[in-house]
Amino acid sequence: MFERFYRLFSCGIGIDLGTANTLVYLKGTGIVINEPSIVAVNEKTGRLVAVGNDAKQMVGRTPLHLSIVKPLVEGVISNFEVAEEMLAYFIRRVREITMRRFLRPTVVIGVPSGITNVEIRAVRDAAKNAGARLVYIIEESMATALGIRLPVYEPVGHMLIDIGGGTTDIAVISLGGIVRSKNLKIAGERFNSDIIAYVRDEFKVLVGEKTAEDIKIKIGSVIKQKEPREATVRGRDLITGLPKEVVLTDSDIREALGGSLEIFVDAVKEVLESTPPEVISDIMHQGIIITGGSALMTGLDELLTHELKIQVTLADDPLTAMVRGTGIVLEEIERYRDLLISDKDDLPPR
Repeated sequence: MFERFYRLFSCGIGIDLGTANTLVYLKGTGIVINEPSIVAVNEKTGRLVAVGNDAKQMVGRTPLHLSIVKPLVEGVISNFEVAEEMLAYFIRRVREITMRRFLRPTVVIGVPSGITNVEIRAVRDAAKNAGARLVYIIEESMATALGIRLPVYEPVGHMLIDIGGGTTDIAVISLGGIVRSKNLKIAGERFNSDIIAYVRDEFKVLVGEKTAEDIKIKIGSVIKQKEPREATVRGRDLITGLPKEVVLTDSDIREALGGSLEIFVDAVKEVLESTPPEVISDIMHQGIIITGGSALMTGLDELLTHELKIQVTLADDPLTAMVRGTGIVLEEIERYRDLLISDKDDLPPR
């Protein structure tokens, strides 16, 4: 009875707790927060100085007493205390928007497939300590499938590739469950590291992570383009120690990402090879859908289509697909209860 009351009258919040960005969906409103999963901490006092966009502006520019912390690494919580503080900040902002400060919210959070029970418990505990009354956990692949309106309960196979900041979730879904899945530690942040390493090795120039990400977004492509792209990169010359500019092209980015992309494609093939023949037939007919922020890299859908011999398409608004799925779960928790990762304390009664 009390749980039903809370679900009806407290605010419902869906959270995509990503390595790179955190998105928050407010039931009845839509996406209200889309900010980097970054926190600035004062080392002297141990207090948070900034969260999200404000903290990202400080990256690479902090004095000695401030440190920039990313509380999630490869899709899971690596710094529990900071993750809890970050969640509390976002939840507090949503409660201020709804003016329902007297009731703790109901929260649905997506987690990567294949993470351990301990890691799932860390997410659940962090959300409760941050102010949530009820916490429901769902695998990101299933939430994404709901977010892009796939008929997840039908006896038809669908394949999703969710390429985020820290991890890539490859999943085959049918009859309300995951038939095959693989979690890969190759995603947006790995691509940034590849670019940093390439510029360091080829040009003897050290650039920061933010610069690498900006270059990836600006000129990054995984297949040859009709019109060459180039951009100027500024960093520190490793030989002289002085500032230096170099010009990078889209060809440089493809070379930098080549090794990671090869592993990425092989992982997708591995999942397909272990998928039952009937489901493979469905996937060949339906095609493969890619989502996530890193799926926006130019030419990724074309590369996968060429390598897999199956049509690969980019979902509409791929960055928000997962958090939109949590919003759908919030609207009808009883209907989707069997998609949630079981916890006897939080699952709604039948």
